[in-house]
Amino acid sequence: MLNSVTDAVAGPEAAPGGASGGAHEATPVRRRLSAQDRRRQLVAIGLAKIVEKPIQDLSMDDIAAEAGISRGLLFHYFPTKTDYYLACIAAAGRRILRNTAPDPDLPGEDQVEMVTRLMIEQIERRRDFYLALVHGHGVADPRVSEVMDSVRDGSTDRVVVALEVAPGERDVVRAWWAYTEDRALTWSAVPTGERPVPVSVLVEECVAALHALLALRRS
Repeated sequence: MLNSVTDAVAGPEAAPGGASGGAHEATPVRRRLSAQDRRRQLVAIGLAKIVEKPIQDLSMDDIAAEAGISRGLLFHYFPTKTDYYLACIAAAGRRILRNTAPDPDLPGEDQVEMVTRLMIEQIERRRDFYLALVHGHGVADPRVSEVMDSVRDGSTDRVVVALEVAPGERDVVRAWWAYTEDRALTWSAVPTGERPVPVSVLVEECVAALHALLALRRS
């Protein structure tokens, strides 16, 4: 949370020597953040903003102002705009994986259904942002695709573990995630009242496709 990385505020300053018992207004004293905490704060600010606007439209001046630092100091922590953007994108990828984690106590089939539904709902909520991640809009750097690869690999591993898929079949699950992602993007592009199926049916169809692909590999 952003509050966990913002500057802490100390107690009131001591009264000057010789002052006689009068009440003095407390003056907050800000403590300097560690480099790690400052980076976390800056990424948290960027992450909050890129769900509302394209990452390339972020103003570094606005980011610095919200953090209470100079623009020059921001570039001390992130030498270039691309470095900052990539840090925000990487944090977004980690957030997607956190938001789509299934309940490990559920049976394997239920975990697969849950992670599929959570991913579809995640894409629906942040469709434009997800598309920007997929296509790397605004950041011409191959490391953007590495972030999406990590999301897909993490999601693949969850299904592999839940269904105890053999190592030689992992590529089937990875390809299935690409299919599910495409279905979710196509489905969420249609206005809510005009979608051909509800999310429950979409999830059911995607999970059925997974089992069909695995059965084909095993035949």
